[in-house]
Amino acid sequence: MYSAVTRNIEVQVRPFYLEDRSDPSENRYVWGYQITIDNQSDEFVQLLSRYWHITDGTGRVEEVSGPGVVGDQPELNPGDSYQYTSGCPLSTPSGIMVGRYTMRNKRGETFDIAIPAFSLDLPGTRRTVN
Repeated sequence: MYSAVTRNIEVQVRPFYLEDRSDPSENRYVWGYQITIDNQSDEFVQLLSRYWHITDGTGRVEEVSGPGVVGDQPELNPGDSYQYTSGCPLSTPSGIMVGRYTMRNKRGETFDIAIPAFSLDLPGTRRTVN
């Protein structure tokens, strides 16, 4: 489990390898990741957009951004949590993802919260994420 806290909003990530969707003979490796956003702050927030910086095992970088997550722009009152699961295909057996969510509070202020860096590694192997 990987975790980061920004402005008392915690983002936890649990990555997992999807063997049934992967085909190493075709250089296709697929991971899922479950994210929990826990609003530990004392203010209402809404997730507006996401940004991902994905690096595969050869150092190739892909950047992904867009509105919301899995078709949703969740609203979280103080004490609320939101959880979703998504996935990431790579052409290498390992990689690293890191990112941020852009949030908005009731006053209309926007700010970014960190998605912690997490590694995507085949089961039985593991690298350190710095």
